[in-house]
Amino acid sequence: MAEFIKLYEKGTDMKKINHIVNCLKDGGVIIYPTDTVYGMGCDIHNTRAVERICQIKGIKPSKNNFSFICNDLSHIADYAKVSNAGFKLMKKALPGPFTFVLEGNNKVPKVLSQSKKTVGIRIPANEIPRLIVEELGNPIITTSIYDDDSIVEYSTDPELIFEKFQNQVDIVIDGGYGNNIPSTIVDATSDDFEIIRQGLGDLSLYL
Repeated sequence: MAEFIKLYEKGTDMKKINHIVNCLKDGGVIIYPTDTVYGMGCDIHNTRAVERICQIKGIKPSKNNFSFICNDLSHIADYAKVSNAGFKLMKKALPGPFTFVLEGNNKVPKVLSQSKKTVGIRIPANEIPRLIVEELGNPIITTSIYDDDSIVEYSTDPELIFEKFQNQVDIVIDGGYGNNIPSTIVDATSDDFEIIRQGLGDLSLYL
């Protein structure tokens, strides 16, 4: 059964963060808060953990559409090609409720790049996932937690999320109620910056 760990964004308990990081290093799958909806993730370099998430979500690894959570902009060039204009825009908009789709490079793990040449990058305005990534030393995968309810698309209550996933994941982080509006997805593979999905982030504020 998963552990249920309460964390506060301000004054986060680093002992708990390090415990979560050790779980990720051991191939664990975690559920965590972001600045939008709750996400499920693992270390991007752990193929078996990525496959576990695909199994939980009922998708083939080659058909995955996962994004990465990075700690800051310095990580991005490790995995993606970004133009000067793209970098300037991301510098203004991040951390924030956006996913920027960029052209991936050969450092993107093979299990994540089998069927596509792009990668989604997230730097959420929530300290908890950023601290986890910072301590881990590389990005984690992020995929949204959906609700079975036809009216509410995303699960927002960490206790209900725990009830649903307690036998499938290793840790559920309770960071308080989540949002039920996802991130705005922006195609930044060219400097036209096309919105693929309108979510919580308003890109016009940064253009």
